[in-house]
Amino acid sequence: MSTVTIQEAQANLFDLIRRLSPGDEVLITENNQPVAKLVVPPAEPPPKPRQFGTMKGSVLYMAPDFDGPLDDFAEYM
Repeated sequence: MSTVTIQEAQANLFDLIRRLSPGDEVLITENNQPVAKLVVPPAEPPPKPRQFGTMKGSVLYMAPDFDGPLDDFAEYM
């Protein structure tokens, strides 16, 4: 963990942030007292791949005419 004064941090904040890599920390001090800490958050793990068939059996009822033509669209058929 590196330490910088608040004046150095104000002057070089952009460079401080760009130099940080995951797991690095920078302690910002004022009058030799810590006032803030810059920490890079850990990278989020990639999402798990989708599992096919996880919703199997979840539809409990389907109307007998589910795939029948709609009455509202009869004139277009």
